Amino acid sequence: MIGVDVGGTKVAAGFVNVRGEIGERLRVAMNPRGTAEEGFAAVTSALDELLRLRKVGKGAEFPIGICAPGPLDPRTGVVLNPPNVPCWRNFPLAEEVRNRYRVSARVDNDANAAALAETKWGAGRGLGNVFYACIGTGIGTGIILDGKILHGRTGSAAEGGHVSIDYRGPRCNCGKRGCIEALASGTAIARRAREAVAGDSKRGERLLALSGGDAAAIKSEMVGRAAREGDAVAGEILSETIEYLAAWLGNIVDLLEPEVMILGGGVAEMVRPHFGELQARMKDRCVNARYAEIPLVAAHYGENSGIAGGAALCCS
Repeated sequence: MIGVDVGGTKVAAGFVNVRGEIGERLRVAMNPRGTAEEGFAAVTSALDELLRLRKVGKGAEFPIGICAPGPLDPRTGVVLNPPNVPCWRNFPLAEEVRNRYRVSARVDNDANAAALAETKWGAGRGLGNVFYACIGTGIGTGIILDGKILHGRTGSAAEGGHVSIDYRGPRCNCGKRGCIEALASGTAIARRAREAVAGDSKRGERLLALSGGDAAAIKSEMVGRAAREGDAVAGEILSETIEYLAAWLGNIVDLLEPEVMILGGGVAEMVRPHFGELQARMKDRCVNARYAEIPLVAAHYGENSGIAGGAALCCS
């Protein structure tokens, strides 16, 4: 199978076998603000080059699965109006790929597809009910119920990053207040760190040192490193982030009671050493007394989750 990951600045593509192992892969640049044709040309450029790597032509029987930015309609494969890829408006991506390569093609959003890949081949292998979250610059989630992606009535379900845990909280890019994305994403962590250092630079000395003395240059990954090195401000922000995630995941447990909760992305990797603490804090955030029986684990696929996810769509 071929998995394709369309992002705001790149298209990545790779071959994936039936065991979920990724073989040849590559990436090409994409201009998200050009024409729809230019955006599609980036996809075909990646696919054509990938096929050349195996010396096969366009007619080769490799089904293609594509992770594309949403909003989109997974049933029709039409990309509707993604803010990060404004070149596509009601663009029939799956149909265009089918017409060009004469193979089956599926399109879904990246978190849904990554959740499916983790269920088929990764950290949720062998399970039917899985909650997956990619916690990075933003927070995307996918829900697998009885082995299938939960799309909802129109394909817009599972927007777990926009579940609010504080209706008086900061306004999210989606327009709501207190979404977990506005509180615990990499973007939110960096913002909170910059604000804290600006208020008390003496307590954030290590953070400032890592950012070259410029509070405006603080990034979320610096918070994890500074916390490990004893920076007081970074430690407080990391602890607060864990508290936010505990409140959020407690809600997920009470709503879905999945068999496993899988966390991926840069922030998840930063919090990974504290998964035990995170789960312990859920005790006061769950009605479900058996919350601790649900494993909280790191995702199997890292930066290649989009390629694996695209391929997983071909199996569904």
